[in-house]
Amino acid sequence: MQCFEDGAVFEHFDREAFKFQHKLMGHPALSLENLARVIPALPPKRVMYSMGRLKEGDDFEGTFSRKPAGRSIEETIENIRVSDSYVMVSGPEVDPSFASLHRELIGDVEGLMKRHGVGTEAVDPQLYLFIASPNSVTPFHIDRYSTFLMQFRGSKEVTVFPQWDERVVTSAQREAYVSYANTRLSWSQETDALGTCFAFQPGEAIHIPFVAGHHVRNGPDDVSISMSIIFNTRQSMAWRRALNFNHSSRRVLGRFGMAPAPVGAQAWRDSAKSGLWQAASRIRGR
Repeated sequence: MQCFEDGAVFEHFDREAFKFQHKLMGHPALSLENLARVIPALPPKRVMYSMGRLKEGDDFEGTFSRKPAGRSIEETIENIRVSDSYVMVSGPEVDPSFASLHRELIGDVEGLMKRHGVGTEAVDPQLYLFIASPNSVTPFHIDRYSTFLMQFRGSKEVTVFPQWDERVVTSAQREAYVSYANTRLSWSQETDALGTCFAFQPGEAIHIPFVAGHHVRNGPDDVSISMSIIFNTRQSMAWRRALNFNHSSRRVLGRFGMAPAPVGAQAWRDSAKSGLWQAASRIRGR
């Protein structure tokens, strides 16, 4: 692979979190000089940032739906070492300096997908950049896609929870989140004991499976720079459709004191729900 060091850990692809080495240290696109040039030039909708120390239980998506008043992205980056700031950039590959890196990462991802029989083409693969102050926190959340996260500067602790564990995120919460109906998830110190904490250094990468809950705390010594590639597979798209099916049917079944069977427990049942949702979507489209 061009970007990832290969190994047996990839056998856990999209089932469990695992750590491995990446090959991208020193890549010119990730230099501070290039980031300082690229980020302010991107369309504003691609650059999200927050001021003030976040906590694990904060609403991750809600936080970045509003930009801090009176502080530009240039000022935020310039003072990020001391300002308790968090910058998240979606799709930096629109800049030519990231284009070839984007293609190489997609190549590695699609090679892994073929190896594990979950499709041949990554669905909507996209890069995300994260630049954060020392000790800053990425609140607990789940993602509607699979992730490979790579560290380039600073350290962090990434805590990842089992993919379908009802004690961490209930089925109803997971369905509402994937359906964009509610992005606020409950979190507690008791729940935190169910996660696996990975110490994360430059040159290391971590795989976070589809909808696996996670939160991040950056180390105290330096600004953290990391980048992820997010994507969906044939399997995760089927899971997404099944979760949408459950969310839509939950209200109807609730009138009769019933609830849909959870996604992630039975492959044949998930496949049937995915097919029904896909057929219904086509009918609505017509």
